[in-house]
Amino acid sequence: MTSSPSESKHDPSVAHSARVWNYWLGGKDNYKIDRLLAQELADAFPGIVDIARQVRHFLFRAIRYLVVEAGVRQFLDIGTGLPTANNTHEIAQGMVPQARIVYVDNDPLVLVHARALLTSCPEGATDYVDADVHDPDMILREAARTLDFTQPIGLMMLGILGYVPYSDNPQAIVSRLLDPLPSGSHLVINDGTDTDPVCVEAMQAYNQNPDNATPYHLRSPGQIASFFDGLELVEPGVVSTSRWRPEPNAWGEPAEIPDYAGVGRKP
Repeated sequence: MTSSPSESKHDPSVAHSARVWNYWLGGKDNYKIDRLLAQELADAFPGIVDIARQVRHFLFRAIRYLVVEAGVRQFLDIGTGLPTANNTHEIAQGMVPQARIVYVDNDPLVLVHARALLTSCPEGATDYVDADVHDPDMILREAARTLDFTQPIGLMMLGILGYVPYSDNPQAIVSRLLDPLPSGSHLVINDGTDTDPVCVEAMQAYNQNPDNATPYHLRSPGQIASFFDGLELVEPGVVSTSRWRPEPNAWGEPAEIPDYAGVGRKP
């Protein structure tokens, strides 16, 4: 098979956040440079691996809420990351086989694996868009091939806005993505926060590492909450990701992590 230009441009000598995340989740789709950076970060801040896993659990809980309680049947997942277990379409279509999902990422390796592995069940649909979060118009235009913009859509932005500095106006990007979505659509966000000094120090080292191509910007919980301005926040609001509607267990409330999440409904 001949590689497309986007599939052949990835550089295995430069670490990529999606592949680092894949390594923390126990995946195999990463390079040595990704594993080295992942281990360096985990050594500086051991809690980062727990964050990766907690975010994955949050994805399941958020989609379950959207499907079961809010009646959402369509999802626009921006910043997909490399396929592991329990991806967005698997969770949604496991509950409603007719669910339709569009994945968006700009890492060629992610797209190659997504096309090969993220296959829809026959009743639903899954598509993939090669686009950057900085280009919401392209994302919306391409997503409209699969999603019905007259029906509610779950806009999933997990761990992606931290890669958008304030100089690039992330609030405007979120607003542009939400604008054409109908009433009853939901925004789902999680991102790292500056609430743990050890995490802050580790992120500073991450951003200064020449092997890392994309800086990550920690924000305060209040700054993350501001992305939901104009939406109806679903209880319990914007909280530590581990504490957004956690599963009941015998050990009590889960420990807080320096990563916050929320779900908001468009009126």
